[in-house]
Amino acid sequence: MTDRGRYAVDVKVDAVYLPTQSNPTERRYAFAYTVIIRNTGVVDVTLLSRHWVITDAEGRVREVRGEGVIGQQPLIAPGESFKYTSGTVIETPVGTMHGSYRLQASDGVEFDAAIDAFRLADPRTVH
Repeated sequence: MTDRGRYAVDVKVDAVYLPTQSNPTERRYAFAYTVIIRNTGVVDVTLLSRHWVITDAEGRVREVRGEGVIGQQPLIAPGESFKYTSGTVIETPVGTMHGSYRLQASDGVEFDAAIDAFRLADPRTVH
């Protein structure tokens, strides 16, 4: 087995628009996103930190970096997953997010897991 297979996680994200927390007249569009991180490798991994790149429809980019997720640095065993929900606010009804997680395997090896770009969109917006 290669190291790539030894240290592997699969990240899936689903985002939804939050109309009750948004205020379009003030250019405030709120979104919740639910992330499922599945350990597809063969050793325990701990999520150390996150890096998000958030881009709105006008090209404004905001980067968010920090320890763990939602105040946690979860340990994920092989075949297990960790699910959490968080949120973001942008100034346009459409945008994108992508990023990465920094993880540490139980044998001390650190690696990054990419988070593919996903869309943030008010469903009432036609694009």
